[in-house]
Amino acid sequence: MLQPHFTEEEIDQLYRLFMEHPFGVAKKKLHVVYLKSLGLPHQDIVRIARVSGDSVTRYLKAYIEGGVTALCSSKLYCPRSSLLPHLAIIKTHFQAHPPHTVAQAAHEMERLTGIRLGLSACRDFLRKRLGMTCRKMAVMPSKADPDKQREFLHTKLEPLLEQERQGHRRVFFVDAAHFVMGAFLGMLWCFERLFLKSSSGRNRYNVLGAYSVKGTELISMTNQTYINSDTLVELLTLIRQRHADTPITLVLDNARYQRCDKVINKALELSIDLQFLPPYSPNLNLIERLWKFIKKQCLYNRYYESFCQFKAAIDECLEKVNATFKEQVKSLLNPKFQLFTKSANVTV
Repeated sequence: MLQPHFTEEEIDQLYRLFMEHPFGVAKKKLHVVYLKSLGLPHQDIVRIARVSGDSVTRYLKAYIEGGVTALCSSKLYCPRSSLLPHLAIIKTHFQAHPPHTVAQAAHEMERLTGIRLGLSACRDFLRKRLGMTCRKMAVMPSKADPDKQREFLHTKLEPLLEQERQGHRRVFFVDAAHFVMGAFLGMLWCFERLFLKSSSGRNRYNVLGAYSVKGTELISMTNQTYINSDTLVELLTLIRQRHADTPITLVLDNARYQRCDKVINKALELSIDLQFLPPYSPNLNLIERLWKFIKKQCLYNRYYESFCQFKAAIDECLEKVNATFKEQVKSLLNPKFQLFTKSANVTV
């Protein structure tokens, strides 16, 4: 049994280092040796420090041979991946050919390097070494023009939003959503697969909305028939009534009922500026994100027995946008836009 001799100075040093050391492994070693310096038997040290008897012996031998320096040194095993020399090749390949699954990624890496990884090791390599994550692909309109989008964003939309930030103008993003009563399926954490009742019929609830970043203000109109030019004229009038003395700009898409003479003439009469987005540019219309938020809050994985309950849930959610959901909406609908510059054609 090891019985090293400790001076009072060594005991004080062990205690001070044990109390002050920031790392857990070294702290454990110092604790064990400090307890031994107080004359405690091995079995008591094992019980108090919650280590094995072999660990106590090993720590004491290290102290005898190298003092507190040996106890405080860290010899952690840091394995080095054999794929690291091939990192650039793998990254370039996956940028051009993103894998569908971890199994496919492991197969591609073995083909490129001759090194075979298990699924867990491959998943860690993708995340930690390459910085990849598994993301759901987004839809890009095939006719979208990235150059026109970029020009519109930098020359028109961003200057308008800057004027709004300075308090010189109100900018509203306008769009219509058509909520068809039925099953809106979403993801759930559950113990087994769950099933959602699906409502019969095709009743539709239409919402025409105008959203402004300033104050997270939402102005909306609803009906059960159609959204047309008359509905948009009513919205223009309502917006002007609420902001009588402020320059107003509406950012909207190129739907026929929005670009017709009736709407354009009414906008001129009310001194409202209309800015039409480039074709196929839903990514530049902030209110598109709001419709997804509404579905997530009150429609996904929810069953409504009647159309009245369905409408009431949507109306209640719309009312909460300016109150209960204000901070969430403000974060979600921040004026940062993604352009369609990075697209990948992934084929099976």
